[in-house]
Amino acid sequence: MKRYMALIIVLVFMVVIIIPAAVVHLLRLPGTGVRVELGGPSIKVLFHETGQIREVPLEQYLVGVVAAEMPAEFELEALKAQAVASRTYVLKKVMLGTPNPHHPEADVCTNPAHCQGWVSTDEMQKRWGLWRYIGYKEKMDMAVFATRNMVISYQGQLIDPVYHSNAGGRTENSEDVWKYKIPYLRSVDSPWDKEAPRLQNVTSYTLEEVDRKLGTSLAAQPVAKLTGPKAPALQVTSYSATGRIKEVRITGKPFTGNDLRRLLGLNSTNLTWEVKDGRLVFTTVGNGHGVGMSQYGANGMAKEGKDFRQILAHYYTGTQITQYGK
Repeated sequence: MKRYMALIIVLVFMVVIIIPAAVVHLLRLPGTGVRVELGGPSIKVLFHETGQIREVPLEQYLVGVVAAEMPAEFELEALKAQAVASRTYVLKKVMLGTPNPHHPEADVCTNPAHCQGWVSTDEMQKRWGLWRYIGYKEKMDMAVFATRNMVISYQGQLIDPVYHSNAGGRTENSEDVWKYKIPYLRSVDSPWDKEAPRLQNVTSYTLEEVDRKLGTSLAAQPVAKLTGPKAPALQVTSYSATGRIKEVRITGKPFTGNDLRRLLGLNSTNLTWEVKDGRLVFTTVGNGHGVGMSQYGANGMAKEGKDFRQILAHYYTGTQITQYGK
């Protein structure tokens, strides 16, 4: 009986741990059974959860970035586009050599509020489960390996490859969100976004909550000043070319659309609102600042048969894919 129990334990161990690990090892280079060594130059990464700074080979680091920044279910060509954009982002920071005030001793960190997101292989397994991890990790490795050393440039210089989740149908010009007009960050159509889940989102706050977040005085206003298309307490003073809110005044206090989105935790500046039962109800379309590559748009293009080069050329106007270090 003991012998049978020992045999069962060994078989379970092989099925649950040994075989999946061996499969993952073989899948490091899909289609060949040859292990891929993802290397490249080492970069200094601050892992914000532990506060540790470690030197990590660039290409290995990028696997964790792509896994964090884009859904694993996305098409491979979309993941490749993300890998090239993320590599460009990191290398531009390294080449500029300007210390980041949040982490002056590291090139990048794993906090998406400052840099790009990143997840470890352990976290990938927790998110995806063991069996999905095998296939998804293969896709991440392939996306990085198949685009190794590739970066996005404009007139010979690395670009600032900003991206966002969903543009809601059309991306924004850079100057409508930030200060500067950047020639490769032009507004382009992104119709694939409209097929994305959760395209619209509704968020509501009490007037008092909005006042606390914005330093305004909505709760003290009479109802007549809060309702109607020209409500004096809630005035949009300018729109961007795509119809997003560019500037707004709330009880006389000015805000940019981007500041309003950030302070209230809204999905985008493509928004409308209404006052209902003492609450300010916001309806947003899309997700993110809207500049550069739309990730859901990239996936939609990939589903139509476009490759990563075509995706990047669409969202970053006039750019080229070049080889880093060559």
